Amino acid sequence: MVRGKSSHPMLSYRDPAFMDGEDARPLRILSEYLEPLTRFRDARIQDTIVFFGSARLKQDGPLGKYYEAARELARLITEWSLSLSEPQRFVVCSGGGGGIMEAANRGASEGGGRTIGLNIGLPHEQRPNPYITPELSFEFHYFFMRKLWFAHLARAIIVFPGGFGTLDELMEMLTLAQTQKLDRPLPAILFGPEYWREIIDFDALVRHGMIAREDLELFQFADTPQGALRALQAVLMPAPAAATPDFANSRTAG
Repeated sequence: MVRGKSSHPMLSYRDPAFMDGEDARPLRILSEYLEPLTRFRDARIQDTIVFFGSARLKQDGPLGKYYEAARELARLITEWSLSLSEPQRFVVCSGGGGGIMEAANRGASEGGGRTIGLNIGLPHEQRPNPYITPELSFEFHYFFMRKLWFAHLARAIIVFPGGFGTLDELMEMLTLAQTQKLDRPLPAILFGPEYWREIIDFDALVRHGMIAREDLELFQFADTPQGALRALQAVLMPAPAAATPDFANSRTAG
């Protein structure tokens, strides 16, 4: 009797059908934590300055001034960071796509430093912009895991004009700061006061009792790259550098 070749069963974690299926979703979520964790640790990334803003703000568009401001500010931050220490202390991080995200990565690259892109797959095929440091270019499927990495290393956020996505990111970060869910301050700079004061009536939120008056101190406005840099330096300079990557933790859980 001729026996057929025996076949070894496939290891489950090498089975694409399983790994892409519904039952393996927790493994995919976990991988979007562990894989960036490894790469950030290996790259000794410990402090990020996160830029948020619309992918629709183009350099040659009607609001191109914001693109150029984000580009200039990212360059200034990077040059300042490189003057503080080696390796680079504060690393510009964006959502990895176009518009303000591209401007931030571009300016940081022009400043001679490394820069991070946390891209996410979207129906309109957002693609990583070409200015991200190659080993610091990440691709996410889950919005909430991408948000975790925005917050996990952030020492400050700079929010340029944007739409639903930018508003979502801004409010998520302000909520973390307001509720003190992070074990360190998270200063926020809203760039373009004329835009933000029209889009969000912060005083009305206080007047209706939806936030406390002191919650307005969680953020400040800036309208020039130089002014935003000075505001960042004022809040970040006293912070000691960590010897190794220092991730933000919840105050209520390790």
